[in-house]
Amino acid sequence: MSLSSTLKISLLFTASVFFVNASTAQVKMPVKQEVFDSMKKVADWQLTNLWTDNKFQPKHGPLNWTNGALYTGIAKWAAMADNEKYYEFLKKIGEENDWKLKQVYHADDHAVAQMYLEMYRKYKEDKMLKPVVKLMDYIIYHPAKTALNWGSPYHQDRWNWCDALFMSPPVWAKLYRITGEKKYLEFMLTEYKATTNFLFDEKEDLYFRDESFFDKRDNGTKVFWARGNGWVFAGLANILQELEPGTKEYKYFAGIYKKMAHRLKELQTPEGYWQ
Repeated sequence: MSLSSTLKISLLFTASVFFVNASTAQVKMPVKQEVFDSMKKVADWQLTNLWTDNKFQPKHGPLNWTNGALYTGIAKWAAMADNEKYYEFLKKIGEENDWKLKQVYHADDHAVAQMYLEMYRKYKEDKMLKPVVKLMDYIIYHPAKTALNWGSPYHQDRWNWCDALFMSPPVWAKLYRITGEKKYLEFMLTEYKATTNFLFDEKEDLYFRDESFFDKRDNGTKVFWARGNGWVFAGLANILQELEPGTKEYKYFAGIYKKMAHRLKELQTPEGYWQ
């Protein structure tokens, strides 16, 4: 299982950045300052290059999941760097998009809400929170009825591909932590369990990308998408940060996290790839 070359640099910003174990891989571990300096270099490059002449330039729009993942990382970096310019960068994006999301059910379009909720935590402005609450309340009271099978009608209205577990569940966990309303945690947990029961391989402790991979084999071995499992692993870290240790919900997600961590360590090469 080789790591896709398209793994976005933004994943380096997530809470589950995964370094090679020095004792087994015999490589030099980066020191804290080296990691900090590298993250600053990437973040500053993004701030400089995301807009040209004050216009949003990336291939995908500002609310697309590709940029939503970046914002999640920049929000984490802003807290680490303790520098207002990174918060202002993110706030500008929210302001220009009225703090709204795109589609109702599709997990990819929820990713940007992770940043919105972090901006609400900092600035305490209701306009940053209300659109997310309104959308998630709508989903709770109008849940998608589709099956998780790939190709079934409206199948991506639920989390039936593994990278969806990075995009949407942390939003629900953050919303629960911010509002104290357990309905958000309960909905997220129910749907997460459904996806895990469907896509998680108990023998390999990895997630299939989606149902279409169940029967695929490469020289007789199962096929797992490395980047997709990276998405799941990072999402778990984001969820756990919002939950109270010792609770049944925390234990559930920590259990999956530990299983995956053990398996990913086994698969990781000295170069840092999973195969």
